[in-house]
Amino acid sequence: MSELKTIEPLILTVRGKKGILDADLAEAYGVETKALNQAVKRNADRFPEDFMFRLTEAEKSEVVTTCDHLQKLKFSPQLPAVFTEHGAIMAASVLNSPKAVEMSVFVVRAFVQIREQLAANAEILKRLAEIDKALLEHNGALQVIWEHLQPLLVPPEPPKKGRIGFNVHLDSE
Repeated sequence: MSELKTIEPLILTVRGKKGILDADLAEAYGVETKALNQAVKRNADRFPEDFMFRLTEAEKSEVVTTCDHLQKLKFSPQLPAVFTEHGAIMAASVLNSPKAVEMSVFVVRAFVQIREQLAANAEILKRLAEIDKALLEHNGALQVIWEHLQPLLVPPEPPKKGRIGFNVHLDSE
């Protein structure tokens, strides 16, 4: 499980997909990045775009900037490859090393755990939206009640004080 915790931070979101860079995957599988890329090249038909893709220069620059452990890629002339969950599994199958097979289980678990966290977050966001909607409805109802109560809260005008007694009006003749 501790290996799972070390792999999870290596999973990045690139082009809206979760993936792991070739250098990180190679390290997890206990092989050189060059060996991983050669195995992928020899088995290119097993790695369609949804399994593995190369970063653009701009994406590479952004990834190097955001991830401290990737500073070594900054001056590399090669554009790193990103392996999705399925690509990471496929890479383990083409590498055929015992370490790669063993680690592929941890890589898959890390992707699954991230997917579960995203699903849980989506459910929480859905519930918050429902609560927000209910609060807005209640706010509207409270506003109507307040408007109806407002006239009742105004104190009544005090009765006009008149003179006590008789008023005699004498007409001047």
